Amino acid sequence: MIVVPPLKKTTQLTRLELQIMHVLWDLGPATVQEVQQKLNAKPKLAYTTVQTMLNVLLRKGRVTRTLEGKAFRYTATLSRSKAIKQSLNDLADRLFGGSVEALAMNLMDHKHLDREKLERLNTLIEKRLKQDREEIDERD
Repeated sequence: MIVVPPLKKTTQLTRLELQIMHVLWDLGPATVQEVQQKLNAKPKLAYTTVQTMLNVLLRKGRVTRTLEGKAFRYTATLSRSKAIKQSLNDLADRLFGGSVEALAMNLMDHKHLDREKLERLNTLIEKRLKQDREEIDERD
């Protein structure tokens, strides 16, 4: 008998879940109707589709909801920065064997980085290196 282990429960957001989260991050707490109106999906998503996706996010613990009158108001519990961190870690794991360095190097090689963007990245790297040096000096 072959035993197949269960699939790892994914923490990644689907494309539609991420679009809905962006609306909640931008608007703050919102009803299904408010989310539906702000989504840029083409074609426009049905109210029930948005409602279903918000309920999926609720079950995943990514949003909470409170009843206001006859409608639920949904609030993001997952921050934008944490979602970005999770997505980048997942990308590094899946494509680069967990190597953040390989991910960064591939981004650097990408043609969409012009000189100005590379200089901004260099400034951020220098700032981070300075912070790391200061933290090490404080520990010593």
